[in-house]
Amino acid sequence: MKKLINRPEDVVREALEGFAAAYGDRLTVHTEPAYVVRADAPVAGKVALVSGGGSGHEPMHGGFVGPGMLDAACPGEVFTSPTPDQMLAATQAVNGGAGVLHIVKNYTGDVMNFEMAAELARDEGITVEQVVIDDDVAVQDSLYTAGRRGVGATVLAEKICGAAAEQGRPLREVAELCRRVNAEGRSMGLALTSCTTPMAGKPTFDLGADEMELGIGIHGEPGRERRAVVTAREAVELLATPVLDDLPFEAGDAVLAFVNGMGGTPLMELYIVFNELQRLLGDRGVTVARNLVGSYITSLDMAGCSITLLHLDEELTALWDAPVNTPGLRWKA
Repeated sequence: MKKLINRPEDVVREALEGFAAAYGDRLTVHTEPAYVVRADAPVAGKVALVSGGGSGHEPMHGGFVGPGMLDAACPGEVFTSPTPDQMLAATQAVNGGAGVLHIVKNYTGDVMNFEMAAELARDEGITVEQVVIDDDVAVQDSLYTAGRRGVGATVLAEKICGAAAEQGRPLREVAELCRRVNAEGRSMGLALTSCTTPMAGKPTFDLGADEMELGIGIHGEPGRERRAVVTAREAVELLATPVLDDLPFEAGDAVLAFVNGMGGTPLMELYIVFNELQRLLGDRGVTVARNLVGSYITSLDMAGCSITLLHLDEELTALWDAPVNTPGLRWKA
């Protein structure tokens, strides 16, 4: 294992210290328990958005804290859910009196711990809504989930709902918008290599030099099938077809096309993937109205990518275009 770390057991704590050093002018990083909040939290009268999950997926979620997106994020240990006390402390810290929305990826530990935190917050008089994201079409159940996994649509929901909250929309409306993004978004990914967690010190799974895993999860969970490596054009066909067919997406639709790197994939390759995706969508009469290309939900050092498509209308497009100012996503700010 070759990693720029000190001790494996200190990785998350030291990464948070570095994150605080880099962005202390706009974020506040707490360590006992661990959570990240925007510097101006709580914002009075604004619905607050809280998300979180295991570390190792950066910039998600801490990198998406800031105006126009999340108010707080809770980082767990690597590939491990945050604890209810982290989530409760974050919820308390950002509650501005208009309620708090928990955006939760569909992994068993995340769902259970966010539910516990929500109940504790409600006992204190804080109004909390929870939306579970489950957009991965690859498999129905996995090592970490009951049902579909939450992946790329999480970033899109956090951005769109963050914009709605900045506009002063009420909690019920922001939560319903989040459910709508989840309902209208679909994703699927592939791995060319495994990831290596610092504590394990070896790859999570073995892939031959000429193999790829189709439908992989962001923790290295198995996918639909293992097969020989193919060209970018063929890979996009294998990923995009199940995504398009699931909702389905049809000729005349406008979409946000999100090509995400898993942590070990050069941006050059992601642009090739996006080019092939735009070509395929065009052949099907689907218009790419907006796009996002880059590594936003990673799996440590895994090489691979995922594709997410979201149906767009005028409202969702306007909310996507609204200003955002976070370490991981920024425009018009």
